[in-house]
This record gives sequence, structure tokens and C-alpha cells, in this order.
Amino acid sequence: QVHLEESGGGVVQTGGSLRLSCAASGRTFAAYSIGWLRQAPGKEREIVAVTTWTGSITKYHDAVQGRFTISGDNARTTVYLQMDDLNPEDTAIYYCAGSRGWAKTPDDFDYWGRGTQVTVSS
Repeated sequence: QVHLEESGGGVVQTGGSLRLSCAASGRTFAAYSIGWLRQAPGKEREIVAVTTWTGSITKYHDAVQGRFTISGDNARTTVYLQMDDLNPEDTAIYYCAGSRGWAKTPDDFDYWGRGTQVTVSS
């Protein structure tokens, strides 16, 4: 089992930055890919960014390309999401999640954190 716990959410003004952290523990080697997803009120959960622990493959949602950066450490203990130039459309609950394979959809993830709220004020 892989345990994931997010931190770093909060309230920020438009144009600001936040860095989310995800602490991973347990059998982290069971997760081939790890990502950040978000869910805004009334909307479906979507993948924001996903990567392999080695960083060999990384994909971003078109809406965050060039503004967000996902990274992980070689020890497979922490995954980060650096979010820059935030706007109100980025307001959502952000989840850290891991998959035993390469995750293409939210349903492909096997392990989930509880989420952290990000609110961007205009």
C-alpha cells in the first residue's frame, strides 16, 4: 500500500504562486507514475500533471502547461507541484495520486491522498 498526504494549499491572489507537497510512504515503489489532480465545484476531477518517479515521462493539462511544474525526489518520498501565475480558474481541491502503471485518466490511479484546497482570489 502507498500512503499519500498533501500539504501546501491555501489562498493566493491572481498571479501568485503556491507549491504543493505530497509526502509518500509505504510501498512507494509500487507506484510507477504519480500525479496531481484537481476537482473544482461542479466539475469532474481532472489530471493536472503526471510523471514517473524518474521523470522520464511528464504530461501536463493544457490549461496549466508552462505555469505548473511537477517534480519528485529520487528517494520516492515527496512529489511537488509548483504553481505559478495562478488564476481563479485554478481554484479546486488538489489531490496527489499514484498509479501502478502510466495513468492517462483519473480512474487509472490506485492510491490517493485526501486533498488540499487551493483558492485563487481575483
